[in-house]
Amino acid sequence: MKSDLLSNIYNPADLRLLKEEQLAQVAQELRQFIIDIVSVKEGHLGASLGVVELTIALHYVFNTPDDLLVWDVGHQAYGHKILTERRESFDTNRQIGGISGFPKRSESVYDTFGVGHSSTSISAALGMAIASKLKGDFDKEHIAVIGDASIASGMAFEGLNHAGVTDANILVILNDNAIGIDPSVGALKQYLTSVKNGKNPRQNNIIKSLNFDYSGPIDGHDLPKLIKELNRLKKIKGPKFLHIVTTKGKGLQQAEENQVKYHAPGKFDASTGEIHLKSEENLPPKYQDVFGLTILDLAKKNEKIIGITPAMPSGSSLKFMMDELPDRAFDVGIAEQHAVTLAAGMATQGMIVYCNIYSTFLQRAYDQVIHDVALQNLPVIFCLDRAGLVGEDGATHHGVFDIAYLRSIPNMIIYAPLNEIELQNILYTVQLGIDHPIAIRYPRGRGVLPNWEVENFGHYEKINWGEAKYLKDGTKVAVLSAGTIGNNVIEALKESTNSEEIAHYNFSFIKPLDYSILNAVFSTFEKIITIEDGVKNGGFGSAVLEFAASNNFKNSIEILGVPDEFIEHGTVNQLQQLCKIDVKSLINLFSNGSK
Repeated sequence: MKSDLLSNIYNPADLRLLKEEQLAQVAQELRQFIIDIVSVKEGHLGASLGVVELTIALHYVFNTPDDLLVWDVGHQAYGHKILTERRESFDTNRQIGGISGFPKRSESVYDTFGVGHSSTSISAALGMAIASKLKGDFDKEHIAVIGDASIASGMAFEGLNHAGVTDANILVILNDNAIGIDPSVGALKQYLTSVKNGKNPRQNNIIKSLNFDYSGPIDGHDLPKLIKELNRLKKIKGPKFLHIVTTKGKGLQQAEENQVKYHAPGKFDASTGEIHLKSEENLPPKYQDVFGLTILDLAKKNEKIIGITPAMPSGSSLKFMMDELPDRAFDVGIAEQHAVTLAAGMATQGMIVYCNIYSTFLQRAYDQVIHDVALQNLPVIFCLDRAGLVGEDGATHHGVFDIAYLRSIPNMIIYAPLNEIELQNILYTVQLGIDHPIAIRYPRGRGVLPNWEVENFGHYEKINWGEAKYLKDGTKVAVLSAGTIGNNVIEALKESTNSEEIAHYNFSFIKPLDYSILNAVFSTFEKIITIEDGVKNGGFGSAVLEFAASNNFKNSIEILGVPDEFIEHGTVNQLQQLCKIDVKSLINLFSNGSK
């Protein structure tokens, strides 16, 4: 019987004590360890299974942590974490108080650069390599591992473009599996496919043209070949590029066959790979599906409607439209800047463009939002999925900054629906014609109306522009909520002992604010409480404070929302508790709020 090797590996120094022929067994054990934990605790599966051999080879050949290893995005870094002193804590992955699902500098000396968003690894590793050279360290290795979806992003090309005119000691490893979260798209993907198939002439190599020492493509699951090639590259100075071919989900049949679903499959049977299906009976729809079904329905009736997503067709549910109306729905790859300016260009020609980008990823296209859209007052419709606290993905992915970073932009309208009906109706209303760009923000996960699709889908009502809604009467305190967090207020008021004293207003329009309602509220109530699922600094509450100050109101105002710190990972409810915007915290506040 073979001895258990993985349990004796605390860090890469232990790994390097093994004979090369033992590493195949380590790979088998590491792959099974990832499957066993993720099957129960959930997380990102396919990406890490696909780089088990590469992870082992890198830590075996290079002297980490002295040699610096940067993982792009970080979905694929579970094996790296397990081999770098976190095996025993790996079952806390993505849980509150546990280790992060992504590499994180504060967590480990082996995590050389914090990641979560794509295409940063080459720039970061190049920066490290240039710094090492300036400090007189010419032997340190700097490795960036990047996927084929991420390398097609503009920032990755910027890094390659710079690296190619330096003599920095950097190795870029392209982990080519033809998929990110959804299948890769674009001309570069077609080029890489022709390289893998041997159909591209050796002299016609885009990477060599950028002055990299290019090698590959080689089998990324062949450990001896990987180790031999990495040892060879270790002796070469300057910019180097290794092209490896891997299979996402390697070692678990279902994960290999259904790579989109097994990117993050939830709980599953570790031995069979079968996903534990959750009953969706009587559950409200996901907000992404409200968007996806509604835009498809509207697009069938209005031929000017176009949908755009940067590499998130499944996650945004734009895939519904892409499947039925492929000529008018575009996955542009991991290219948020391009997505925004593409939408702007289409809008100049009278098209009605729904540009669906996760809130956290629109940060990557901020200049394009200002310069290309708002400055020209083009009526682009930004649909910001995953707005608010997103849960286990943590600080890199929370969509908590969008209200603050968009509210300061002239011409920009911001709308946060309370529920599925409001989301459907704003999507309908904007295609009737708008004079300004608009951002419609809505959260990850499910809504609050189990019968929405049967009772409401397709039954549209035009929304009155800039109008807030009075939801509940009260005598002393007015609670002003923006977006779906208002449902926490509704639930809390049902259970509060003094709910008759507390009025509730829904401000779906965050910009422009409904000044007539605000005037009435400030003239009527002693205390005002604002609540949002974004940062308090510069957010909805700040807008209300600005109104009060400019109109010389002296009412007591309390702002609830995300504090001025990066919120880590946990369930959405746990993170709302941290921010004191969950239902229980609101019940306690309301019980004392009118005193």
